[in-house]
Amino acid sequence: MLGLLAKKVGMTQVFDDNGNLVPVSVIRIDPNVVIAQKTPEKDGYSAVIVGVDELKRSRTTKPYAGQFPENITPKKRIKEFRDFEKECAIGDSLGAELFEGVRYVDVTGVSKGKGFQGVMKRWGFKGGRRTHGSKFHREPGSTGQSTYPGRTFKNVKLPGHMGREKTTVLSLRVVKLDVEKQLIMVRGAVPGINEGIVMVRAAVKK
Repeated sequence: MLGLLAKKVGMTQVFDDNGNLVPVSVIRIDPNVVIAQKTPEKDGYSAVIVGVDELKRSRTTKPYAGQFPENITPKKRIKEFRDFEKECAIGDSLGAELFEGVRYVDVTGVSKGKGFQGVMKRWGFKGGRRTHGSKFHREPGSTGQSTYPGRTFKNVKLPGHMGREKTTVLSLRVVKLDVEKQLIMVRGAVPGINEGIVMVRAAVKK
């Protein structure tokens, strides 16, 4: 599996090969440094562990800093990619060139937090009539029984915290790949806030 850690930059629009103006989400790939490798002989599976965003060793605990080789500065965020399809060594820096020839990608990130929301925004409930005297506009309605068992069951769609969940958007089309600026421009929505960390991988369903 080809994949890297990246940052969501924002949105813009570019012209495609046919001259059409296409809205795109921009993802910037900072240098992904290989900090460790796992092998089937030693660990039972093959994987590559990469890290981004440097940290000062004085700002890290000894157990956390101990997983980084001496010639590599500690990283703020690390990620393990199993069955990595590219040959690499510890200390290598990976970038956008890894996705050359890839037409579709999957992007995983933490969605925007929206706080405490009601059932209409959170679950798409229709609500009641908006006429005068209705007294039922945006309420959830009945949530359980009045007799046995006299309680609300689990997993009932009710008001509550919305957003800030791990989200994956599948099969986003790569409109443009700028290796010089380390940018990937994709057609579609990317989860999370601007400058938020996301994981980009080659699409599994394309």
